[in-house]
Amino acid sequence: MSGYWAGILTILAINIIFAYAIFLPVASGQLNLGGAGFQATGAYAAAYIATQSGAGTLVTISSGAFIAGMLGWLMAYPMLRTIGVYLVLATFAFAEVVSGIVLNSQMLGGPTGMTVPNFIDWYVPGVAAIIVAIGIFYLMSTRFGLNMRACHDDDVVTDLMGVNVRSVKVVAFALGAALAGFAGALYAHAFNYVEIQTFGAMVSIYVLLYVLLGGTQTPWGPMVGATFFTILPEAIRPVLPLIKKGVIAVFGPVVPSTPPDDSWRFVILGLCTIIMMALRPEGLITSQMIARLRLRREKPLKAGGSPT
Repeated sequence: MSGYWAGILTILAINIIFAYAIFLPVASGQLNLGGAGFQATGAYAAAYIATQSGAGTLVTISSGAFIAGMLGWLMAYPMLRTIGVYLVLATFAFAEVVSGIVLNSQMLGGPTGMTVPNFIDWYVPGVAAIIVAIGIFYLMSTRFGLNMRACHDDDVVTDLMGVNVRSVKVVAFALGAALAGFAGALYAHAFNYVEIQTFGAMVSIYVLLYVLLGGTQTPWGPMVGATFFTILPEAIRPVLPLIKKGVIAVFGPVVPSTPPDDSWRFVILGLCTIIMMALRPEGLITSQMIARLRLRREKPLKAGGSPT
């Protein structure tokens, strides 16, 4: 496999894990805009441990996920006292605090970043993404997953039914933070370098878009959303010259003609996002869609009788 496609598959796998990290709190009724902060925590924790102790990849990646999860558990208690837009601002502020700490820490390399030993190839994040996806599907089918859905739909009624809403939200937030740290640790070892600029505010916004536009009603949503928005910019790269010629043909050469650059990809990505939000505000994948697909698959079995 070429290095280009290995890099794309690595980013795709990491984005899927990261999307599930944000999906868990969203599924329990919490909008988390601080995912980049937890991802940076996992990446820098893995990088620092690998550099200072020379520990193996399994130890450093597990440590990065654990540290991010513990930080998420500690931060969940004060953050979850807020709701709505205030929770969004609180999580966003947390990510900015993490960024500021790293930028002013010489121990973590400051703005220049850190090199990371112990390279992992693309199949390691790929296998990890498959395992995480299976785990999320199983989690959402358990009683805890049902409690998360109930908290998302109506936390007051859920509390009256005897569910500890606060505990459910704290655990969901902490698990999401651990997964974000896991994604960050994988990134650190896959690219052998970390710098805090990689984990900026736009990363938190993008991954939240993956989840919201993919759909929050089923675990299929984050996977499809992350896959679509990771592959789309690369898929439209070859057609950029044709797109630019079409725009010039319609609107005329507003500015001197220049070769198309990567900024056009994100213009197209933004337009696709607006169209999807207008046409599919509930996301690409919904629980009703999944139910219809299951019904269609079951109809031939019912028509032919039960298998013997």
